[in-house]
Amino acid sequence: MALRDAFLPEFDQEMATTRKTLERVPEDKTSWRPHDTSMAMGRLAGHIAEMTGFVSTTFSGSSFDFAAPGAPPTQPTVMTSRKQLLEIFDKNVAAARAAISKASDEDLQKTWTLQSGGKTIFSMPRTDVLRSMILNHIIHHRGQLSVYLRMNQVPVPSIYGPSGDEGRM
Repeated sequence: MALRDAFLPEFDQEMATTRKTLERVPEDKTSWRPHDTSMAMGRLAGHIAEMTGFVSTTFSGSSFDFAAPGAPPTQPTVMTSRKQLLEIFDKNVAAARAAISKASDEDLQKTWTLQSGGKTIFSMPRTDVLRSMILNHIIHHRGQLSVYLRMNQVPVPSIYGPSGDEGRM
């Protein structure tokens, strides 16, 4: 079995669950944060939506510098509306799935490097980038977002089974 074929079902499941969570982000709470050091809800939701876009970036070359010397830094995504948020997420998920679907095992095993200002943050095989730096990163922030929702009395969707808001089995 090709590596992509083992990865895609999990990717699809996690993206469907992530979309359900993003659908619940209240438009009137984008500046809410649980603590001064925490991301605002609109930035956290935007970060989740933008993370899927890094899949395509991972396959478009052997490295990416999000603050390349001499270039303007990458601008973070901040939710301005639920429609805007879901459009970004859906576009990025479709592009990510397309990139993964056509990746060979050789493509997935090539080393990819993330840099900031010309300095290497990490270098690892694309399979590891997809799993740990993208998919697990999205899952981590989705968990944070579910806590933000709970703290704002927004029903939390089922993620890995029923939530307290969607009934028990």
